[in-house]
Amino acid sequence: MSDANTAPAAGKKSGGFNLVHLLLEGRAFFALILIIAIFSVLSANYLSVSNFLIMTSQVAIFGLLAVGMLLVILSGGIDLSVGSTLALCGVFAGYLMQGIELEALGVILYMPVWAVFICTLAMGAFVGVVNGVLVAYFKVPAFVATLGTLYVARGAALLMTNGLTFNNLSGDPSFGNTGFEWLGFNRLWGVPISIFVLTAVAVATHLLLTRSPFGRWLYSTGGNAKAAELSGVPVKKVQIWVYVLSGVCAAIAGIVLSSQLTSAGPTAGTTYELTAIAAVVVGGASLMGGRGTVQGTLLGAFVIVFLGAGLVITGVSSYWQTVFTGAVIVLAVMLNSIQYGPKAKSG
Repeated sequence: MSDANTAPAAGKKSGGFNLVHLLLEGRAFFALILIIAIFSVLSANYLSVSNFLIMTSQVAIFGLLAVGMLLVILSGGIDLSVGSTLALCGVFAGYLMQGIELEALGVILYMPVWAVFICTLAMGAFVGVVNGVLVAYFKVPAFVATLGTLYVARGAALLMTNGLTFNNLSGDPSFGNTGFEWLGFNRLWGVPISIFVLTAVAVATHLLLTRSPFGRWLYSTGGNAKAAELSGVPVKKVQIWVYVLSGVCAAIAGIVLSSQLTSAGPTAGTTYELTAIAAVVVGGASLMGGRGTVQGTLLGAFVIVFLGAGLVITGVSSYWQTVFTGAVIVLAVMLNSIQYGPKAKSG
């Protein structure tokens, strides 16, 4: 049975120095260094302070989605709804910031920003509960369940806005709802607040995976769900909670993105779920479940974002950017197969 300590170490050969193993284990880190080196040579502006801060702000969005996605993938599932959940939660936050009209009382209720954030996180958790219940209790394949939720959440966002965008979410001092843009625009020691948010979520998730019974249950569930259940692991609860946490991470990402733009639209987050999956895979997690780390996932997010930004800044066509991203994903899956395949296990 796999756990938090043994899972990442799968495929390691005992004794001696193994260069191939080192390269496989650290491939995301080496890829990131290579990307930075290449694009720094091709463009003097690539590692400028302003561009670096822009890239890290993007990493915050995709990193939050990827951390939530990691939990789901560790359980042996997949969550295709995170991009739509991001949009729905962003729109929901924007809706609350516009004020809730109480027709019976003839008043408009303006909630403080902290209450808007809590309600938005609850919305993300609700989407996660729906996904988790469908997968754990109704035995709907995760791909199908979350694909359906993807469309439902996106449709709900479109209905809530009538296809339009909520603009100017800065709030009004007279209504007591200012400060929504704090996460997106403010910086601490020159670093965007969103990076601190990502760091806090990543550290909490790392501790959850490595220092708690839930982490051991999760790795066991992803390694062999039937064996884990026979061993007393509450597999169904684990499956529900990973989707809830993924929904919450998507909600946080939705808040951060809407805060950066001070607007919320129903089309936000389109294809973001694919980028999140790519970050997890590039970071070394196995799509079969039971193997992966938060550190690797964050490195994967940096690789995807820094690669995309480098292609943009060097003037590469957006069509080729899609090709390169797809090639990176395929290569990452191939390397995972080599690392976690039968030969690696028997070595």
